[in-house]
Amino acid sequence: MPFLRTIVAAFALCLALAGCAATSAPMGATRQAPRLQDEVFVTRDGLSLPLRHWDAQGTPRAIIVALHGMSDYSNAFDGPARQWAAAGVTTLAFDQRGFGSGPNPGLWADGEAMRADLFDSVTAAKARYPGVPVFALGESMGGAVILSALAGPDPPPVAGVILVAPAVWARRDMPLGYRVALFFAAHLMPGLILSNNAASHVVTIVPSDNVAMLRALARDPLFQKQTRADALFGLVDLMDEARAAPDKLAATPPILLMTGDKDQVIPHDATNGVIAALGSRATVRRYAEGYHMLLRDLEGPAVNKDMTDWVLAQVAAMQPK
Repeated sequence: MPFLRTIVAAFALCLALAGCAATSAPMGATRQAPRLQDEVFVTRDGLSLPLRHWDAQGTPRAIIVALHGMSDYSNAFDGPARQWAAAGVTTLAFDQRGFGSGPNPGLWADGEAMRADLFDSVTAAKARYPGVPVFALGESMGGAVILSALAGPDPPPVAGVILVAPAVWARRDMPLGYRVALFFAAHLMPGLILSNNAASHVVTIVPSDNVAMLRALARDPLFQKQTRADALFGLVDLMDEARAAPDKLAATPPILLMTGDKDQVIPHDATNGVIAALGSRATVRRYAEGYHMLLRDLEGPAVNKDMTDWVLAQVAAMQPK
């Protein structure tokens, strides 16, 4: 969330250009049964979201439905999912609403719609792969979607959950100045564009030690380089829900939470607060050399192996004795 660290500097622009209305991604026009096609996830309201899949050879031992982070899209899992496929795990990932090459890029949907897409994609994956355990994995923003969904009225029917550097930097953990600036920016000038490049002049946020990967993202036209103020406000709403979720959980599927000690995007106090609230309901893996983009860091292959080892251990535990 480097944008939050620069929004105070942009506040004067909000006042000068006030009066714009917040814009949200429109819902689809139809109601239908959601479904997974080869390259498309069709939502319950009729939107077609690009779908990527990395298939294990033969019958997969497990399925992962993977949700990407803010500004990113489904291709975020290309490298990790190839490693998971070699271990017998098939991965399905779609461009969430407002991201990648799906409809309305740059516009925020809302947490409710994103959680409904998670539920429907998991349900559709279970139908496509009957008898194969389905897990949900969320990176950063995707982790916030999953964690908040677990505490909602329709938790995803999964065999387990993997939270990778989940976005849980809620308002309660932010300095007052950030909260005030974000509120006025989102309500006075929701279309204010926050740029990663501009942010680098104020504060340097290193999301990964994998420089080659970061350079590739900089060249990728589908990776969003700019974010609207109202989209950032929506993200913080989602992080609020995710941060509060552990206190609302009853029964949960097995949870694996993976975090890097060098994460400069999500403050450690927020992550540690969620870990403490989850308690024994979560297995926690900490990586001394891990940054925010754990799965794609230089240490990524070891992190990815830990993840598949955990998934396959859960699968083995489900087998009749």
